[in-house]
Amino acid sequence: MFVLATAGHVDHGKSTLLHRLTGMWPDRLAEEQRRGLTIDLGFAWTEIDGRRLAFVDVPGHERFVTNMLAGVGAVPAVVFVVAATEGWMPQSEEHLAALDALGVRHGLLVITKADLADPGPAVAQASERLAVTSLAGAPVALGTDLERVRAELVALTDRLPVPDRDADVRLWVDRSFTVRGAGTVVTGTLAAGTVRVGDELEHAGRRVAVRGLQSLGRDETEVGAVARVALNLRGVDRQHIGRGDTVRTPGAWRDTTEIDVALRSPGQLHRQLVLHIGSAAVPVQVRELGAGAARLRLGRALPLRVGDIGLLRDPGEHRIAAGLEVLDVRPPALRRRGAARARAAELATGRARPPECARADELRAMGLAPSGQRVGDWVVDPQWWAARRDCATATVRRWAADHDVAAGMPLETLRQRVGLPAAELVPKLLEGTGLDVAGGVVRPPGAGLPGRIDGAVRTVERWLVDEPFRAPEADELAGLGLGARELAAAVRAGRLTRIADGVVLGPDALDRAADLLKTLPQPFTVSEAKRALSTTRRVAVPLLELLDARRVTRRGGDGTRTVL
Repeated sequence: MFVLATAGHVDHGKSTLLHRLTGMWPDRLAEEQRRGLTIDLGFAWTEIDGRRLAFVDVPGHERFVTNMLAGVGAVPAVVFVVAATEGWMPQSEEHLAALDALGVRHGLLVITKADLADPGPAVAQASERLAVTSLAGAPVALGTDLERVRAELVALTDRLPVPDRDADVRLWVDRSFTVRGAGTVVTGTLAAGTVRVGDELEHAGRRVAVRGLQSLGRDETEVGAVARVALNLRGVDRQHIGRGDTVRTPGAWRDTTEIDVALRSPGQLHRQLVLHIGSAAVPVQVRELGAGAARLRLGRALPLRVGDIGLLRDPGEHRIAAGLEVLDVRPPALRRRGAARARAAELATGRARPPECARADELRAMGLAPSGQRVGDWVVDPQWWAARRDCATATVRRWAADHDVAAGMPLETLRQRVGLPAAELVPKLLEGTGLDVAGGVVRPPGAGLPGRIDGAVRTVERWLVDEPFRAPEADELAGLGLGARELAAAVRAGRLTRIADGVVLGPDALDRAADLLKTLPQPFTVSEAKRALSTTRRVAVPLLELLDARRVTRRGGDGTRTVL
């Protein structure tokens, strides 16, 4: 199927031309038929030389330009109509400016009412105007010669680019209504991708199911781009979806309210304009960055990608302000002095730098190819990643020097210092650096005790040589300068074993205790264990509880224990 829109001034015969070509009258509203004036979008279709052509008929009156732009926003080609009786008119000019801003390159110029006036002047005027736009070179046909019009339409379809039917789906809704017994139905021009009955799509963050599918009035099970489609949706009420909304492939698009764009042929830009893209019309605040670039803040979120084409319109002055191409849908903040100028210089190249670190699905939603180094679900710039690794190594070593008795640098602290977007990336960043990662902290390999603690621990070790189960008293430890943090560091270093708060023994204390307890008659009491270990109850009780926890001993109901 091939989808084409009409364009042109009011009452120049767009709807009549389609009626003669298709046998269908595109005006569907009672008021349109009563007034003989196209107000909203109309639709008609036919088949010519085996090609199915669908037409989106747009209104030509200046009051309905928003409706016109909703009709042409997603179509690849246009039939531009100029009446021989009036020639080039104000809405001819605005429609052409809109098509030029959208970059529509494929079209056919049709001069209508050629039986009522000499078509020559209209042909000359229209051809001159088109020659300096994206529609330069569009062929010309007279509406009175329908065979020539049909032949040119066939030739036009041969020039259209082949659509990508495997692409993600984003259908801009141009109509929504309710069908009795079926529910919500939306229509639009499917510009890329394929829709099937049973598909799950997404709207406003919620899943909706395609329960039925039509194209050109016929039930279908599958329709590929480019096509006019009507989707019967399950999961959304008619009141919650309308023109300017989308249904799209789940997870493949992310709504955004701020974008950086390249402007084409900008005129005078006010801060308050309307962005037209797809079938949407959204108020925006414009911040010009320079060098033909601008930042737009949207009045509501839209699912946009890099490469999307739209235009800015000034509705108060009835003019197209500029065409635009989306260059970044997640633009960086412009806080520092000179950031706007630097950003404009970057965008002047025609592209924005991709994120240095982003999830692959985020890049897909932005419309960017996942080029770079893969790190799990992430894609990173190799140079940026290497710099982050060097920074992490230096940061951990500085931390270890400044916090000599700490267990290690917390991973979250390191993540913030290095500038990684997610904690899951930290262990991957540290692979191959030799840094030890355990228990949510990172430290240099083989990190020993600082000298002041090492000397104190050596004193404790000497005390435990002759009396391995006589744990130093609290005042003895304090005299050596061994507080809770210092003891914890000695335990992590494998120099001491923690039995309880403030109770430490040698590193092999548990094994030595088990060997001695085996020599006792089984089961044995705490008092018998205390005598065998030559220690006090302060040490014996928590030592036995630790052996119980490690299943070296088992406590009986009477309080006695047995070595397992």
